[in-house]
Amino acid sequence: MSRGARTGLFAVSAAGLTALLLWAVAGLPDFGHYRGPYGKVLNSVAVGERHTTNVVAAVVFDYRGVDTMGEEFILFGSVMGVALLLRHSRRERRRLPERVQSDAVRLAGIGFVASLLVLGLYVVAHGYLTPGGGFQGGVILASAFVLVYLAGDYHSYRALTPTPAVDFVEGAGAGGYVVVGIVSLLLGSAFLHNFGPLGTTRTLASGGSIPFLNVASALEVSAAFVLLFSEFLDELVVRPKARSE
Repeated sequence: MSRGARTGLFAVSAAGLTALLLWAVAGLPDFGHYRGPYGKVLNSVAVGERHTTNVVAAVVFDYRGVDTMGEEFILFGSVMGVALLLRHSRRERRRLPERVQSDAVRLAGIGFVASLLVLGLYVVAHGYLTPGGGFQGGVILASAFVLVYLAGDYHSYRALTPTPAVDFVEGAGAGGYVVVGIVSLLLGSAFLHNFGPLGTTRTLASGGSIPFLNVASALEVSAAFVLLFSEFLDELVVRPKARSE
């Protein structure tokens, strides 16, 4: 195929995809006019049935908890695949010079790291009461460790994120989600069926088994992103000899 024909085919494909996207957006309901009947049903029953004021968390960790487990293991498998591939490609390694940050940047970075850690823990802990949850809070917690490298140096980051510990936390988060489901089976219910006292609405002691699944997701997500960043960072800072010479 000639270059002109390829260009024409690309233009036609791009125009078709653009038209399809515009058609899809045009078919969306107006703001505030939700058409999903299941969402309206959940809004009316979730708080009373699960004592969680965040209906999204009730859906994610209860009504469709098995789907969430699948999403969690997709992330787990993807990160493990990246880690295995990159670790296998790094044989003989050579350390590259590190960046040197000013004292002002380091001091500001430490303040932001502490703030992000507190924010991440808050988002995780209140995920079933206010907007947030294990996935969102896990990403915030991981970003706090990334900021250690950006404001500090590679050595400080790796000292805070040893690979064996990060691997263990990620596995514990993914496995903990399954353990909660097994406990519900041992109690005579369906897999991942909500168990335990539902507690008082609008308090941390509510939601039954939802808080356990929420924390398990936070552990898996935060460790997965930290591990992923560590592997790519090792590729950048610690390069194979053949590549750097």
